[in-house]
Amino acid sequence: MCTVTFVPTVDGVCITSNRDEKTARQKAIRPTNYNINNKEICFPKDPQAGGTWIAHDNKNVIVLLNGAQERHISKGKYRKSRGLIVLDLISSNNPLVEWKAIDLNNIEPFTIVFFNGEKLFQLQWNELQKSTIELDKSKNHIWSSSTLYAKEIRAERAKWFAEFSTKKIDSKDLLHFHQFTENDNSEYGLQINRNNLLKTVSITQCVIKETISLNYIDLLD
Repeated sequence: MCTVTFVPTVDGVCITSNRDEKTARQKAIRPTNYNINNKEICFPKDPQAGGTWIAHDNKNVIVLLNGAQERHISKGKYRKSRGLIVLDLISSNNPLVEWKAIDLNNIEPFTIVFFNGEKLFQLQWNELQKSTIELDKSKNHIWSSSTLYAKEIRAERAKWFAEFSTKKIDSKDLLHFHQFTENDNSEYGLQINRNNLLKTVSITQCVIKETISLNYIDLLD
């Protein structure tokens, strides 16, 4: 939920997400198919709040990052988990229509990467208003959570990604990038470990070709 990349490959699209989380938080349930609103949806589940940070149906992929443009001051308690907002969107008939209608009052700021099989969008909520930006799906993109990474650090991570993605890459290359880039940098490398209190706990990847397949690496096992 804290580092996401989008890469068009020779034969499809690859979306990869690192989840950085407090080690005290209950371990996630591995990706499973669930039936929500008569739709089959695959996602890893956060047992604490019941939501998720990445989910897909047969054509849509939605990925969550905490925070919007810049770091915010958390109120501590909110009306609903952001991970449940992901499920509200992915289980709707049309996630973009649902995004326009959904009530986000008293929901903590977040960023969503949404790919509907044809178009790529960045959806953000900054506690005051929503924004919707269509992005170029033919280009590579990276996001780092504003709650964990300062602006200059996000820029440095984007530079690493740009240098890495100058050549043709596939899903395995991307998993390696997400797991091992700046491996000695436990503060803001791609896999972090901040005093064993906050770690990159998993990597989840959706490979979109004619169908969507999901890879999941549990870094705590």
